[in-house]
Amino acid sequence: MTTHSLSYTQLPAICDTQGVLIATCRYYPQGQLLYITWSGNITSSEVIAVAESFLELQQYLPVALLLNDKTDATGDWSEALPWLEYEWLPKATKGGLKAFAYVFSPDMRNQYVSLTFIEKASHQLTIQDFHNPEEAFAWLLCQQPAQY
Repeated sequence: MTTHSLSYTQLPAICDTQGVLIATCRYYPQGQLLYITWSGNITSSEVIAVAESFLELQQYLPVALLLNDKTDATGDWSEALPWLEYEWLPKATKGGLKAFAYVFSPDMRNQYVSLTFIEKASHQLTIQDFHNPEEAFAWLLCQQPAQY
């Protein structure tokens, strides 16, 4: 099953303070899956802004699976790591997040920070890294086989 074979709802884009696109989000209700596609050179404050938007979204939509696709993103957002680990992750898992698929950016700085995040997050939920969004999507769907 691919991303193209399931119906989804396109959610409002998330932009920085200058109106530049940071991320787009698609919600797949069949799997309670949120697919976030990042773009541009992202900073810690932008990562936190998107993560806060995720927590707000969890209040209205069940999100058990998260695909975080940084294929088109660059940047060092390492300053956000403590906040993500100690603030966001506990709230996201309490809100129902069960599994997280992480698609790497081609940017090496971004990959290093991503690996650090994955290691820290692995203590709180099921997380797997990928280089291909389709493989990440397929893996996520397998995390809730009873729903399909």
